[in-house]
Amino acid sequence: MPFIELPSPAQFSGMPIVLAVKIDNTRNAQPQAGVGEADLVYVEEIEYGMTRLAAIFSSQIPNRIGPVRSARITDIDLLAQYGAPAFAFSGAQGKLWPALEAAPFIDVSANKDPDDYSRDFDRRAPYNYFFDAPTALAQFEGVSTAKEMGFTFDELIPSGGVPASSVELTWPSSTIKFLYSPSRSQYAVQLNGERASVEEVDQVGKVWADTAVIQLVEQVQSAYFDKGGGNTPHVETIGSGEAIVLRDGQLFTATWSRPDALSGTTFTDAAGTPVPFHPGHTWIALYNKDRNVEITGNQTISSQ
Repeated sequence: MPFIELPSPAQFSGMPIVLAVKIDNTRNAQPQAGVGEADLVYVEEIEYGMTRLAAIFSSQIPNRIGPVRSARITDIDLLAQYGAPAFAFSGAQGKLWPALEAAPFIDVSANKDPDDYSRDFDRRAPYNYFFDAPTALAQFEGVSTAKEMGFTFDELIPSGGVPASSVELTWPSSTIKFLYSPSRSQYAVQLNGERASVEEVDQVGKVWADTAVIQLVEQVQSAYFDKGGGNTPHVETIGSGEAIVLRDGQLFTATWSRPDALSGTTFTDAAGTPVPFHPGHTWIALYNKDRNVEITGNQTISSQ
């Protein structure tokens, strides 16, 4: 089965490579650049209950992506399922570098070539560092092409769902909300209490998801601490657990499974049948299974 079976605005087909970019997820980072064009966006917890985004691009790669931030231990396992994607990030703490260098991704970080990154001096640091993708990727060989990832896609709404127009997740220092728009058949993405927005040519656009997934995961303390003593949690993306899939205003309960680092992640129902995503832009929030998920059945948003 191909990575994405049906035509859609964003799909892993037709492009020779897969690019992952680590992006800031705070209000100071908005409007972000490129996030709205990502095929898939992961949300992962870092120190102090904050979150960052790992955006995956293949069907289209924007000229400017960011603000770019540093890598974390979770990124190694998470990206291994893509083979050897190009991975753009601003840097990492010294203790983590040996693990990053041993990982299978192709390092296109600022550590390799700072000329592939630029500062936007209309913003304040560290929220002003951007990846100039076309310049960087022209220099690298051996980057993985898009491949089967375990996901299935279908424009037809599967049976077994229940109405649920809004889901909100809360970390100690971050929130994300997916709010359904019936007129668009998409979910408005809210980050940290603010409508997620992106830079477009001479304007600011909004971020929409066709499918939103809450992947409930184990989180354990890692060996990595920042200068202030904050621990980076290791989000376990290999194994199995419960998940919630949101599409077309419906909620589907699922089980996610990924047997090893090189395998993709499947999402299946109680009968073991794949739960298909709606073709298009997908967001997957990696959420500690010990936290609460707030679900609303009748709250919607307009096409704005």
